[in-house]
Amino acid sequence: MRAPRGLSTGEQAAWAHLASSVKPLPGKTRPRPPALPVTLAPIPSAAVRNAPIVKPAAVVRPRKPISPPPSAPPAAPGLDSHWDRRVKAGRLDPDLTLDLHGHTLDTAYDRVMAGLDQAQMMGARVVLVIAGRERPVDPADRMAKRGAIRAKLLDWLAASRHSDTITAVRRAHNRHGGEGALYLILKRRG
Repeated sequence: MRAPRGLSTGEQAAWAHLASSVKPLPGKTRPRPPALPVTLAPIPSAAVRNAPIVKPAAVVRPRKPISPPPSAPPAAPGLDSHWDRRVKAGRLDPDLTLDLHGHTLDTAYDRVMAGLDQAQMMGARVVLVIAGRERPVDPADRMAKRGAIRAKLLDWLAASRHSDTITAVRRAHNRHGGEGALYLILKRRG
């Protein structure tokens, strides 16, 4: 394995320019630019020493103004604004509800997969999955503590045979469980 080559002088200058345009987070300071490496200039010959010194013209590039971030984040893919407004206002009526309270990881997985099969056969568009609140997970945890189903649910959906039929996954409105539940919005059949 080769050692990293480091930044060239031009790359260091470009990085320093970029770093100077960024506002540090509150409580943080802007890092100092790395010191440029000292290089020894070769000793010029007598003919070169007597030649007139010509300085290159400085190139001034106009700076583009940095545009502020958009005021509202773009909508997540999969839904149009009509759906997003309905989700935020709590005006969705789930076609099917899957309550995973009291299940183990294995039985919860089977219930979700069977429920999505049932939803597809019914022609359902919105499935409400009540899985409980997501909790911070310790890396050494073997998913036996509270919140394990909610922590695994998105992984199950992404890896399942139903992943291509799910248009979007959104946090449920408070009247349907809030942080402890998710809406699965399925693609229209046909």
